[in-house]
Amino acid sequence: MDIEQAVHFWRDILTPENVITQQSILEEKATATYLTDKKISTVLRPRNAQEIQKCLQIANKYKIPIYPVSTGKNWGYGSKVPTENNCALMELTKMSKIIDFNEELGYVTIEPGVTQKQLYEFLQEKKSNLWLDCNASSVESSLIGNTMERGFGHTPYGDHFAHVCGLEAVLPTGEIIHTGFGKFGNATAAPVYRWGLGPYLDGLFTQSNLGIVTQMTFWLMPAPEHFEAFFFSVQRDDQLADLIDALRPLRLDGTIKSAVHIGNSYKVLCALRQYPWEESKGVTPLPDEVLNQFAKDWDFGAWNGSGGIYGTKKQVAEAKRLINNALKGKVRRIQFLDDRTIKLADGIAKPFQKITGSHLPELLDLMHPVYGLMKGVPTSTQLASTYWRKKTPIPQNPDPDRDGCGLIWCAPVAPLLGSHGAKINQIVRETLLKFGFEPQQSITLLTERVLDCVITIGYDRDIQGEDQRALECYEELMDKLTTNGYYPYRLGIHSMKTMNKGEDSYNQLLKQLKSTLDPNNILSPGRYSPE
Repeated sequence: MDIEQAVHFWRDILTPENVITQQSILEEKATATYLTDKKISTVLRPRNAQEIQKCLQIANKYKIPIYPVSTGKNWGYGSKVPTENNCALMELTKMSKIIDFNEELGYVTIEPGVTQKQLYEFLQEKKSNLWLDCNASSVESSLIGNTMERGFGHTPYGDHFAHVCGLEAVLPTGEIIHTGFGKFGNATAAPVYRWGLGPYLDGLFTQSNLGIVTQMTFWLMPAPEHFEAFFFSVQRDDQLADLIDALRPLRLDGTIKSAVHIGNSYKVLCALRQYPWEESKGVTPLPDEVLNQFAKDWDFGAWNGSGGIYGTKKQVAEAKRLINNALKGKVRRIQFLDDRTIKLADGIAKPFQKITGSHLPELLDLMHPVYGLMKGVPTSTQLASTYWRKKTPIPQNPDPDRDGCGLIWCAPVAPLLGSHGAKINQIVRETLLKFGFEPQQSITLLTERVLDCVITIGYDRDIQGEDQRALECYEELMDKLTTNGYYPYRLGIHSMKTMNKGEDSYNQLLKQLKSTLDPNNILSPGRYSPE
């Protein structure tokens, strides 16, 4: 390994300002929202696929591992920190072109540096009738980066990888390939027919280290004639299973076409404010009586959910009737909101607060970004929740890595049955409370047949010993979940080796693919790779 020689040639390829070796910057890039010990040798910022090709050729010659990230906003899973030591971090933020756009067929082809905000603003400028699907992490999150982890959002196009078609990828040895019909340079159906001809390869590049995706086509959702959001809650924790079972038929028969998100009371409080140190008298985890008092004052339940209804006005009206019938007697209340009712609520919020002392303005502040996400409007408001246990105010420009926010996410999936949701909830509550963390959890009815849980281990990294305790909590939680058959849909860098197991024949096939495509093991070594 000759890093000095490699840096010399990389500077010739990228120009010196795009090859960074300054120690303070390298240390900043190697910081995540939990304890990591990996060092970064260099930061590379290529501007196109051809520069990536040349960088990989140098990396192979001098045996320098490369770890690509899009915008590096992978908070809770390792941020931009590599899986192995002394990697050159390849940031793809400068590759931010929107390559192609088609309003009639509803697709856009983009590079990995394109953010949710950039594409949203592009569609607004075009006065497009198309919506993108967003996750709630940050407006600066990469669309391709999230899709490569098979992330999800809020609209009927919420399963992101299910709505992409055709990739351009640079292989570890430098060759460029196009998947699907893209392998034929003049194929007219390349952006609209994902299967192409022959083996389907797109999935090989998600959650893997087999190539660097440099272009992807996203299908966009036509804006419906009418949209309404619905919000609901249940009073008690033991009502969760019945709630999930009541919603499942509505997902399965298509009455509800979008993801439905259900968050527990800890999750709601975390979104509303930082930890109530004064009210809890400094005690952690949050005492039940304090949580219950906030729930009473702010009028939220043990579980609180939201979803979207999309279609013609008649279709939405019929869906509302079916949702009301299905949830009658199973929820404390259900509210339907559209643009008109949201505007009306905004107008009366402050006068209503003065008369009643209610928290309506603050609740509307929480509701607005959730409502917007269901219409493809990106938001960064959820970043504030990463400061949950911090005793300092949330800054104007939040950066969880920089500010020592402790965040580890665990995301098991299960069949869409209430019994599974209740079992996971039991495991989460027992484990996180045992280690002194609030069991913040959301459950997403992701598709017609599966639910996904996102469990938050939130803490303050500036408190000695918290990093280690959080990682121990995560390990015990994952052990209990997997013992019961609940495996995560994605992994953080701290668990990729220990968790990425499974049958030997599957792992052997992955090893054969890796050794063939990357004989020098220079691309993201250890990323989703079996030991």
